[in-house]
Amino acid sequence: MVVLAPFPPRRLPGLSDAPHAIPYQGSKRQLAHAIVPLLPPDTARLLEPFAGSAAVAIAARHLRIGDTAEISDVNEPLMRLWQRVLAEPVALADDYERLWHEQLADPKAYYDAVRTRFNQTHEPHCLLYLLARCVKAAVRYNRDGGFNQGPDRRRLGARPAAMRTRLAATARVLSGCRAYTADYADVLSSAEPADVVYLDPPYQGVSQARDHRYMAGLPREAFVARLREAVARNTSFLLSYDGLSYDGPSREGDAAERTYGDPLPAELGLLHLHLDAGTSSQATLNGRHTRTVESLYLSPALAARLGGPDAVHAALTGPAAGGSPAPR
Repeated sequence: MVVLAPFPPRRLPGLSDAPHAIPYQGSKRQLAHAIVPLLPPDTARLLEPFAGSAAVAIAARHLRIGDTAEISDVNEPLMRLWQRVLAEPVALADDYERLWHEQLADPKAYYDAVRTRFNQTHEPHCLLYLLARCVKAAVRYNRDGGFNQGPDRRRLGARPAAMRTRLAATARVLSGCRAYTADYADVLSSAEPADVVYLDPPYQGVSQARDHRYMAGLPREAFVARLREAVARNTSFLLSYDGLSYDGPSREGDAAERTYGDPLPAELGLLHLHLDAGTSSQATLNGRHTRTVESLYLSPALAARLGGPDAVHAALTGPAAGGSPAPR
């Protein structure tokens, strides 16, 4: 495994107005600035099977990198929401606006009622409302698979006009793309030679089945086995999997380092990059100066398509590309 030194945060000017419809904790919206330059110009499809907020797919389509994109996840209610974003953003915005206004008399009680309704019906517009209102946009599930995250009492969620704009812009950027429910292993095994798969599973340290932050766990051994098979098939993929954070001195004078999962096995032959994700705003609120470094792995097939480690380094350290998206 080749490991390159941490790359500093970068900003692609062309992504300054990239839309984002769904607030989602763990979104790769900021790291997309470093990820999309690693998509080869001849990419046929970008496949994102841990969809979440679909930040990388949105960034790639906004810059017209690749021919199309497909987003998927095992979380069926989430994918039903994405299907509505793509197929009927205006009607979805209407439904969200109705919920937003109805909450004003008693936001806490109304949120609880919508959460109960969603757990019974899985209506997409209810999930959109919950994501807009819940604490830190962080999805949480109980042992029965029900959404159980509480509301952020300091805010009411995006205003209807802002949400309408976001939904319409995201639908335009992802026009012609697919959203569907699928297991990542099936998506990874279906990738064609000209495709690129971007994998953003939950980090090893928070991805066991008993953890209720995720609808399904991700056992490490099985995941590594799927990666090994993909490497043997010469599949082009990028993977965000582990990372670490550095705490500078707090108000009490101490410092700390925390890791999130172990690095993937060297036997896979992946190109291992470290991306400086910048300062954690949440840690700043707690009186710490914390910088997060996230791992990004490239499969041998993808690294070869890009010209090898030196070319990858140049892509991440050269002048920022993506000045303006192509005309639509």
